[in-house]
Formats: sequence, structure tokens, C-alpha cells
Amino acid sequence: MRWLTLVWLGLGLLILYSASYPVSVTEQGYGLHYVLVQILWVGAGLVGFNYIAHTSLDRLLKLSGIALLALLGLVMLTLIPSVGVTVNGATRWLPLGPFMIQPSELIKPCLVLQGARLFGRWHQLSWQTRLTWLGIFVAILGSILLQPNLSTAAVCGLTLWLIALASGLPFRYVGLTAVGGILAAGLSISVKTYQRQRIISFLNPWADPGDQGYQLIQSLLAIGSGGLWGEGFGLSQQKLSALPIQYTDFIFAVYAEEFGLVGGLVLLTLLLIYATLALVVALRVTQPLHKLVAVGAMVVLVGQALLNIGVATGILPTTGLPFPLLSYGGSSMVASLATAGLLVRSAREINLDSPLALPLSHHPRLRSRSGVSSQPLSKG
Repeated sequence: MRWLTLVWLGLGLLILYSASYPVSVTEQGYGLHYVLVQILWVGAGLVGFNYIAHTSLDRLLKLSGIALLALLGLVMLTLIPSVGVTVNGATRWLPLGPFMIQPSELIKPCLVLQGARLFGRWHQLSWQTRLTWLGIFVAILGSILLQPNLSTAAVCGLTLWLIALASGLPFRYVGLTAVGGILAAGLSISVKTYQRQRIISFLNPWADPGDQGYQLIQSLLAIGSGGLWGEGFGLSQQKLSALPIQYTDFIFAVYAEEFGLVGGLVLLTLLLIYATLALVVALRVTQPLHKLVAVGAMVVLVGQALLNIGVATGILPTTGLPFPLLSYGGSSMVASLATAGLLVRSAREINLDSPLALPLSHHPRLRSRSGVSSQPLSKG
């Protein structure tokens, strides 16, 4: 899991370099600006990745509640007009010196941990504790929706729902929650005009090719231009001026244009292998809470990557959803590496759950200390 995560990360930096180079030259005067900033965030993320990989999951689960409440406070701070930073009509960021952080991204690994802790111990908890944490989860999703950020709220809600499903909760609870989530999404779409317009443009982007359907059309043109083998690394044409936000939400379109259908299948194979290993970890680890952590981490990383690909290829409505470990963004990078750290830690817990027995018969000194005679038994 660790080395495959680093392969995914290295591939992401290469793709980001190609996708961001023209914009970086135009805006900053040199082509490495976005890559260098991303490397700074990668360094911070690897520190967190290493800490999580070397910390027991039980300890992380105990700390998750406090961390989740702190990040909920940061998400709510973005809703204060004088504090939150608005970009492209959405107020999702907080200023941190020369950088900006996105609390709704940072909260994802904490949601995985606390979701596993709640649903994994569901039958041991009182209804008061259950309803308290369910209320906190609803507050988190509601705050993210108010930013507005439907895509991130959907990913967080889907992650919690799948963790609850994997925990074996009664189907009536899971089913009612799914219905409630669909109704909440429908209400958000009916209230937010821009979300409704995105749904309409997704169904027929060519109805408004100059405005609402522009992003999707340019993404499809980039992907189609890649053909079978692609234009070659760094040779994408759509990224030069036509394709918007090509180094964040639509970075897969640049990748597909440069590496073609074959490259796209290689990337999907990487995601398939990663998801398979994560599921193997979830099946082999013995502690129920640890199983749920592995499932939730897999959903956040691989599920969000597939959703990003679905948006770029027109399978899903256009939303601002980053590709984990590929898209530019410090908060997304730190959160993705922290989530990957949870998977690596879950894998390491397998050996801790099933320690190797020491063969005392080959160590006379150890055998004699344990109270077993090291001398051969005499006959009779």
C-alpha cells in the first residue's frame, strides 16, 4: 500500500507539471510555480502520512472525535463573510498566510475514523450518544452544503453511508438514510440555481456551448483528441487556452489527451489494484473498527478518483471535485495522504493482530525459562 501510494503520488506530480505549465508561465512568468507549491504540500502531507502509518489505529480513533469537532469549527468559519475566502462563487477556503486551506477537504480522514468508531460500536452505544454524533455528521454535511459545495458533501455523505453499510447496521436505518440524502441533494439543487444549471448542461452541454456546457465540451474534446496512444507527454493542446481549471478539476482530461485510451486504462488499472489491496486489507484485519477504517479510506481515495473521471468524461454532472494525489491543491493533497496513511496503518495492524509464535522448541534457554524442561523425557 505504501509503495503504490508513492507511485500514484509521483504520477500525479508529473501530470500536474504538464497540466499547469502553460498557466504557470502566463500567470507567474515561469512554469514550475504550481508544481513547487504542490511539492511543499506533499512534504507536509508525507509528514502526516508517516505519523499516521506509525500510530496505532486505536489511538487515532480516540483522537478523531476532537479533531473532527475542531475541523467542523473551521468549516463553519468559512461561512462568516469577513473570514471565508470566496473563489468562483463558493466560499470554501480560509487564509493561512500566503496560502489557503479548505477545511471541507481536511475533514475527510477524520470522518472516516469517527464514522468507523460510531458505526463499528453502534450496538454498544446509548441512543443519546448515537444521536449526538449523527447530529454532528448532519451539521458537517449541512455546513459544507452552505458553502456551497455539493460534490464534497456528497462524497462525505457517501463515505459515511458505506461505512454504516459495511458495519452491518439494520437495513431500515441505512435505507432511510439513503432516502434522506437523496432528498437533501434534491433540495440543494432546487434552491441553488447554479447547481440546477449544471445538471441541465450535463444532460445536453451543446445546448449552451459558450457558457454552461463549455467546460464539459472542452474536456470531451481533449479526451477525444488523445486517441489510442495520446499526443505525448506535455503536448496537450486543450490545456493551452481552451480547457478551464485544467490542473485541478479537469486534470484527467489533460492526462487522457496526452496518454490516450491506453494511458487511461493504465490509470484505471492502478486504481483497481489499489482498491483491491484495500479490500484485501479490510478482509484480513481482525478488529471490526479497523475493517471499517480501511473501507472508508478506500472509498475516499478510489471513489473520489472515479467520480472525478466521471465528471471529466461527462458521465456525471460537472462539479468541483479534485482527483486525489493528482489535482493541484494543498488541502486535498494533505487529506489524501492522511487517508492513504490510514490504509497503510490498517495493513500494518494485520501483523499486530496475528503475531508470529516463537518456536520455543528450537531455543532451549527460552524453553527452560518458560517452565518447560530442555532435557529429553526418559522412557517410562
